Amino acid sequence: MTKPHADGGFTASVSIRSGRGMSSIDRVMRFVPSFPNRGAALRYAENEGTAWARSH
Repeated sequence: MTKPHADGGFTASVSIRSGRGMSSIDRVMRFVPSFPNRGAALRYAENEGTAWARSH
């Protein structure tokens, strides 16, 4: 996910859901760096989310 800034940059975040039904958990990570465009923010979020999923 991305969110535009007033200055034209973008922030990145990723949501990782696990489990089913009432025992599901949704972990949302919001990242500090600002990116020049939406694509760069999405790539960063994807890489960080994948790295987190592989380590847990």
